[in-house]
Amino acid sequence: MTNQYSDRKYIISGIIILISIIFIIRLLYLQVFDNKYKLSANNNSQRKVIIHPPRGLIYDRNNTLLVYNEATYDIMVIPNQLQKFDTTLLADLLNIDKDYIKFNIKKAKNFSYYKPSLFLKQLSIKSYARFQENLYKFLGFFAQARTLRKYPQKIAAHILGYVGEVDKKILEKNKSYKQGDYIGLSGVEKYYENILRGKTGSKIFLVDVHNRIRGNYKNGKYDTIAIAGNNLTLTLDAKLQAFGEKLMQNKIGSIVAIEPSSGEILTLISSPNYDPNLLVGRIRSKNYRKLLLDSLKPLFNRAINAKYPPGSTFKLINALIGMQENVLTENTYYTCNHGYHFGGITVGCHGHKSPLNLKESIQISCNSYYCNVFKSIIDNKNYPTTTQSYNAWRNYVTSFGFGRYLESDIYDESKGFVPKSTYYDKYYKKNHWSALTIISLAIGQGELGITPLQMANMASIMANRGFYYIPHIVKKISGGISISPKFEVKHFTKINEKYFSTVVDGMELVINGGPGSTARIAKIDSIIVCGKTGTAQNPHGKDHSIFIAFAPKDNPKIAIAVYIENGGFGATWAAPIASLMIEKYLTKKISKKRKYLENYILNGNLINKK
Repeated sequence: MTNQYSDRKYIISGIIILISIIFIIRLLYLQVFDNKYKLSANNNSQRKVIIHPPRGLIYDRNNTLLVYNEATYDIMVIPNQLQKFDTTLLADLLNIDKDYIKFNIKKAKNFSYYKPSLFLKQLSIKSYARFQENLYKFLGFFAQARTLRKYPQKIAAHILGYVGEVDKKILEKNKSYKQGDYIGLSGVEKYYENILRGKTGSKIFLVDVHNRIRGNYKNGKYDTIAIAGNNLTLTLDAKLQAFGEKLMQNKIGSIVAIEPSSGEILTLISSPNYDPNLLVGRIRSKNYRKLLLDSLKPLFNRAINAKYPPGSTFKLINALIGMQENVLTENTYYTCNHGYHFGGITVGCHGHKSPLNLKESIQISCNSYYCNVFKSIIDNKNYPTTTQSYNAWRNYVTSFGFGRYLESDIYDESKGFVPKSTYYDKYYKKNHWSALTIISLAIGQGELGITPLQMANMASIMANRGFYYIPHIVKKISGGISISPKFEVKHFTKINEKYFSTVVDGMELVINGGPGSTARIAKIDSIIVCGKTGTAQNPHGKDHSIFIAFAPKDNPKIAIAVYIENGGFGATWAAPIASLMIEKYLTKKISKKRKYLENYILNGNLINKK
């Protein structure tokens, strides 16, 4: 009998111990591993608010404000705290419909019952003020401040770029971003994202049963400070940019201007363009789609992405290569009989005096002259094969920044195209092509694809007589951060400096010479402008109008390239636009004598006259 009671004692003790262990494990799980109840309790009395830092401001080279931040508010919701509310009133306050409310609350619940979820983004200050007055009626909702970009000048959309919310792909790649963060998606905003973005902070507030803030949790012990992004000063001249954009209205093409002595980009215009404010806030998606579907492609940055034939502007490069290879001198004469004729090949040319020397060939832009020059380069007996002489020619060409990335700080630049010898081997078979096969390269046609940025860089090289600094758009960064040292390095071409003076003299004659000069319309009193016209053949319509230039001739301050699609001769549209830009930059105004030219360009409409 005693053993029976003794056994029961052990059984009961075991049950008690087992129950105790179960309770201990459960309590441990609830308090340590399962934070659901703790989170629920904390959310009822505390509110963690993310403090989004303002992005850095952006100024032009003269401290004109180009981009600033405007306050806006995201409305957040914590589903667990929701109580019955007036959906009609909420819809009216936030200018949304009831279906939106229903859908986004369901979406928030699917994400988490206990964590804040985005309900409505980018509420204006005016709407927020109305909502804040009635916030006590909507338990579970609260507002979180943030900023949106604003563009007071409404210019330079392609340079500045735009900002958008991070997507799933970005979140997977970069763990430093959280859902709801904004990121630069193009232009300067993207290239300098790490400089502009700043550092996110947070604050924990104590709230009452009516969802009203009553103070900081533990006097802000666990708060973190939001650090604003660094400001950027661009190399851009806002007044020149705005003037150029006006000149380019109703035209397709681009303008790029560079300060030769530094590589600083003074203006970079792609036309058609758009007001950068269109891609801000809740209207961004709608406007982006509209711009994307526009047949004129205003989102496409022609200045850095379009690959055009450089036309006759490329004759300057062949002239320099010819002199470097000792197959051409400034006193070399070639005849022209309305073009170049060899066997069954003819490259036409306009009527002009003949024969011509090198400077005159630049002044008059003779096609026959440069076909002869190019043939002498490729047929140079110092090279055993056509492939070797072509490769030497291509090495000279790429030293000017063609056919490769310039490594600018403008996001998404194209490297253009200068074909390798293997390209022709593929199409004509190895050793089955010659100078005559590719003679169109003599006059900047054929397979060449050059971006307007690269053409402006070529003008800068001519201005510097043989070298360039990498074109760049940022001049200064706040906070003592230095711009990349690569922008301070001189890059020399493979052409000896002594040959540039002859070409530059020829470029001066293009504008300031006598009869036959192709761009006398670009002449500016008291400023010696050196330039070269180009007319690029276009199989899809009217030829393209091209002009590159720099000024003054000595100690140049500006180098420029203008490309007008379907504009015809270089002197018709591109040269006048370039000269007006040069005059505006160097003198700050357009003289009365040339107002007629300004009005002609401003009133010109080429979009409907292809």
